[in-house]
Amino acid sequence: MNWLRAVCVLAVSVVVQAAYAYAPSAGALPIASLTAEWHDATRERDVPVKIYYPTGAAADAVYPVIVFSHGLGGARETYRYLGEYWAAHGYVSVHVQHAGSDDAVWRDERRPARALARAAADPSNFINRPRDVSFALDRLTALNADPSFALHGRLDLDRVGAAGHSFGAYTTMALAGQQFQRGGSIMGQLADPRIKAAIAMSTPTRKSAGGAEGSVYAEISIPVYHLTGTEDSDPMGTSDPALRRVPYDQMRKADAYLLILSGGDHMVFSGQRRRGDGTHDAEFHRLIQESTTAFWDAWLKNDAAAKAWLEGEGFAAARGEAGTFEQKHPLSEG
Repeated sequence: MNWLRAVCVLAVSVVVQAAYAYAPSAGALPIASLTAEWHDATRERDVPVKIYYPTGAAADAVYPVIVFSHGLGGARETYRYLGEYWAAHGYVSVHVQHAGSDDAVWRDERRPARALARAAADPSNFINRPRDVSFALDRLTALNADPSFALHGRLDLDRVGAAGHSFGAYTTMALAGQQFQRGGSIMGQLADPRIKAAIAMSTPTRKSAGGAEGSVYAEISIPVYHLTGTEDSDPMGTSDPALRRVPYDQMRKADAYLLILSGGDHMVFSGQRRRGDGTHDAEFHRLIQESTTAFWDAWLKNDAAAKAWLEGEGFAAARGEAGTFEQKHPLSEG
């Protein structure tokens, strides 16, 4: 059986070499951006977007698409540090602005926190946000076939990811297949089957989420990368950072990853600083950029080296003591 042992050793060697050969920050492309105002006639609703895209590749290059959902009170202009980084590494990053829970909610308000709380409690926002993303994908599909569109023929809409932060993480999880409960019964979904992988940063969960509420995540069947921090309460201080891991814990049917940044707060994922001294923000942003890019490369580009880096010693070395990382795979759970 020496031949079998030799094959196994070679296979392990290839995986280890791939983990160290992969560098998520390597080979950055020049990028550009464009803004657009799209209108969903079905809902009589405007959906503004900002699109970051690579420009320094062959004229016929096509790119996977990421649709990003901002947090409560955000806008299409926020989370630029992610949009630019992903575009520079071979993705078209489409940042959707959600009317009713965007920056218009709090600007010029005497009590902005109260206005944001009203928006967070408005049931229509929980429905419209995922539908904004699905509409954006419809629009991108149409534009990809339009010769007048700047990215005509450049969008690979068979490889689509969804990402978001806070209220945007809820949006992402809904699109990924989160179910909804009413009166103890499981209700319909807002999932979009075009989405093949998802990244959820600071997913909001209820205090009951460790029990029956957690079952709403059990049917998600696409890989999800969850990110949070040990200080990840929301800006109003109404959430328990320990509950942010519940969506990861409750996933059963797909590969799942969880990064917990040591000392990371809620706003570090937005690229903004609202409190604290921000000593570790640059390091955290680097880890967020690099690990999310590796996740996209692994699951949208089928890059085995990226997957080995994320799951193995590559990301462990890059992370150091800055946070903890967990992973689970459906076939390993008995």
